[in-house]
Amino acid sequence: MAYENLGEGALDYFPCRYGKSKLLFRGPRRKLDGDYTAFIGGTETYGKFIEKPFPALVEEMTGITCVNFGYPNAGVDVFANETEVLEACKGARITVVQVMGAQNMSNRFYSVHPRRNDRFVCASRLMKTIFREVDFTDFAFTRHLLSELQAISPERFALIRDELKEAWVGRMRRLLGRMEGKTILLWLAAHAPDEADDLEGLGRDPLFIDRDMIEEVRPHATAVVEVITDPPAGDLEAAGLVFSPLEELAARETLGAKAHFEAAEALAEVLRDLS
Repeated sequence: MAYENLGEGALDYFPCRYGKSKLLFRGPRRKLDGDYTAFIGGTETYGKFIEKPFPALVEEMTGITCVNFGYPNAGVDVFANETEVLEACKGARITVVQVMGAQNMSNRFYSVHPRRNDRFVCASRLMKTIFREVDFTDFAFTRHLLSELQAISPERFALIRDELKEAWVGRMRRLLGRMEGKTILLWLAAHAPDEADDLEGLGRDPLFIDRDMIEEVRPHATAVVEVITDPPAGDLEAAGLVFSPLEELAARETLGAKAHFEAAEALAEVLRDLS
């Protein structure tokens, strides 16, 4: 389902574009002049199913103009290849970069769609050599692909996971290095980075990111903010999630309004110190 056409009962995200970008971001559209803070990240930054995502709350708390460049299911690749967003971040006094999972990036084993990074495009020759028994035409999404490969051979899958982790560190270093103003790296999840690998299956979002990886990119950010929050339980509407009936399953995978408020409070404090 397209994010700009969410159906009856869903939020109006006021989708907008900046410059010549092909990406639709969450509005209302902001003017990119004067002092502003830019936010880049995935589903949480965009504020899927949330009436007021943390960038909007930060603006209310601080009075600082906040530009939301969050994009649902984004990996680092979306922003590394998006000239309009990078230029906007160069003009920002501060840029907040959400820690995004490592699965939605092109790498030596497979490539993803340049804008919809959760979409699997094709396997490399190396991947086909390692997993000769797999028909890769059966897969459309990265998480489904990786789950199946892990089930087939945890040992061979470990090669892919290690590649993704290494690629994520390198790409995040480069992304942060392209920001001319101050930067805040934001960890927003229902667990701490230390707990990322202590799980069955692929793990929880942001996928494959651990404490060592955060520490490797820390020197390239002005500040690091960690927000560990509780996922919504029970009544999703009581958790501040707004969705249509067809979106309920997806809504159960997202963080609630409480998490956004906690992230906004933590960021607002750091932004005041850095401004």
